[in-house]
Amino acid sequence: MEDTFEPFEFTQSVSILKSIGRKARNLHELTTLIGGVSEESLFYHTYQYFSKGHILEYTNEFAYWAGENLGERILAEHLSNIDPYDFKDIADLRKKLLEVIDEYLKEFPEPREVLPGDDFYFSETVTMVFPVGIRAGNLAEFLMAIKYVDGSSIYHHFYEARRHLGRARDDFSRWFETSLGKKSLAEKISTIDPFMHTIEGIRAHIAEFVEEEVRKDMGVTGGAK
Repeated sequence: MEDTFEPFEFTQSVSILKSIGRKARNLHELTTLIGGVSEESLFYHTYQYFSKGHILEYTNEFAYWAGENLGERILAEHLSNIDPYDFKDIADLRKKLLEVIDEYLKEFPEPREVLPGDDFYFSETVTMVFPVGIRAGNLAEFLMAIKYVDGSSIYHHFYEARRHLGRARDDFSRWFETSLGKKSLAEKISTIDPFMHTIEGIRAHIAEFVEEEVRKDMGVTGGAK
């Protein structure tokens, strides 16, 4: 049966960052620009936030800027409560970002302005995806790979896969269930909160859960003998 398994092929993504020449000094300018910048720019400042190893107190760059540069902590908290994976597309996410900031401006119509150099600079990325030449056909091989594969590969499979092709979960849990029949393991991986851990923290949790499953399988095999 093992030969019929579809191997897991690790891929990774590399993003080339480019400035789009837009910046905001206050919340009024920020809302105007959020309403008009490209979807690629919004994707970079929200979905790709965790690829850059930022502070886990925040979940997107708008929240980070509001909290750290503007000192608008309440707004930063509201923006951090936005889960980009809750939205079917960037257009709905854009609408929610504007809604949260507009509601805040109703209460605080004259927000602070940042110091020179602390502006919010809008950027976007061109992302390239390619295989890294590592495949796993069973849990033991996967365990070895997940411990050493580049962090950008974990980011690609755990974060970006949730948005691509309308997937509701990451590549790892999908493979465990559909190719290996490991539904309980898949559920454990799916419970890892993407907003509560760094990429290395996610690697550690996945390795821990997979190792537990490998040990369990070894025990079952040993008992059968």
